[in-house]
Amino acid sequence: MERIHYKQEINMTDALMNRINELISHYPEDKKKSALLPVLHEVQDAHDNWLSIELMDKVAEILEILPIEVYEVATFYTMYNLKPIGKYMFEFCQTSCCCLNGVEDLMDYTCEKLGVGIGETTADGLFEVRGVECLGACGYAPMMQLGDFYKEHLTKEKIDQLIADCRDNKIILHDK
Repeated sequence: MERIHYKQEINMTDALMNRINELISHYPEDKKKSALLPVLHEVQDAHDNWLSIELMDKVAEILEILPIEVYEVATFYTMYNLKPIGKYMFEFCQTSCCCLNGVEDLMDYTCEKLGVGIGETTADGLFEVRGVECLGACGYAPMMQLGDFYKEHLTKEKIDQLIADCRDNKIILHDK
């Protein structure tokens, strides 16, 4: 299997460093590593929603931990992206309730509409489709996460509308 090394410009702005230092301040001075997850979120948000090896190395340096400690966390959790992703990532829940309610068909439908496979980004860089583990909204199945928000009781018509709204820049991804 060929490994692709994606390059990324590292831009640790004063505002980002202030936010990182504020997060670190919530923990004892000798426990900076405890801030790893929220720091990774902030850094990823500030860098086109993905983390390069160099960026993870920078986080390790800031938290005074080994780079492998950052890699272990970033590769374990699906919320961290290790390659450039589409602006709009459709993260479909693939656990029992959603599967029983047709999420796999909806994922296939979405991939067909966008001309991509699972985990691929559209040529225009707008969309990516991903399957994820339980999102904890079983009563609203089938569902997916788009940015910080859940899209529930999905149908093909709702998928079509979401795609159109994304293309028209009508979708808000984050509640910040």
